Amino acid sequence: MLIVLVLILAQLLNVPLYEQALLIIVIGGVLALELINTAVEHCVDLIVETYDVRAKIIKDAAAGAVFVFSLTAVIVGAMIFIPKILALFL
Repeated sequence: MLIVLVLILAQLLNVPLYEQALLIIVIGGVLALELINTAVEHCVDLIVETYDVRAKIIKDAAAGAVFVFSLTAVIVGAMIFIPKILALFL
């Protein structure tokens, strides 16, 4: 999985342990929110049998939470990795 590659890259770039822990936390957060999103979608599907705008809003909001946290994870990863990668070339 991608998490393994991220952690290998962190080791190769000598990323401090606390930053590696932060990477694991944000990756775990994304995975956890994905599971919650899936559960919400399945619960809505169980309750609502026909198309309902309110069900769509619920599903979109859950997916939006995953998206926002995913963007946060990307920003955290970029803040950790970009300076270390640039240091290799400068």
